Amino acid sequence: MSIYTRTGDDGTTGLFGGKRVLKCEELVDAYGTLDELNCWIGLLIVNVHDPSFRDLLTGIQTDLFATGSVLAGWKGDISHINSRVTVFEQRIDEAQAELPDLSSFILPGGSLVGSYAHIARSIARRAERQVVGIAKTEHVDPVIIKYLNRLSDLLFVLARLINKNAGVTETAWSGMHPKGK
Repeated sequence: MSIYTRTGDDGTTGLFGGKRVLKCEELVDAYGTLDELNCWIGLLIVNVHDPSFRDLLTGIQTDLFATGSVLAGWKGDISHINSRVTVFEQRIDEAQAELPDLSSFILPGGSLVGSYAHIARSIARRAERQVVGIAKTEHVDPVIIKYLNRLSDLLFVLARLINKNAGVTETAWSGMHPKGK
């Protein structure tokens, strides 16, 4: 089977069920963002050494693929992602127990892998905003929004934990740019 079909050469893409829409539509943008997030999660998987986090991230990739497919019209079942939110909350709580309390915002960055997690977090937030936008005019299962919200929280805490384990100190945001720098 050829990887190219030429059917998208006119700027359209096919949804499940055969409907064709412009590639610039909000829906296509949203599931494209989920694909982008999935790629960053893949980069995290190959760089995170904790097997339990690698397994969790691999499950997230599967969730994101299914969620994007549902947004594109697939009639599959994603009811399991509601229970994944609970798993995320448990993992967040476990990780936070190892981390210093936050007293200010922190600047994204730190180690290379911590930075990857921060990028993934920001993409998860964008995906959440896009799905909320779609939900204004179309039915979107509310668990998708909840899932993306908690996923970004998980990725934030994962970034912090990666940086801590790498011995990298977080940079607090002071609210102002230091003079002379």
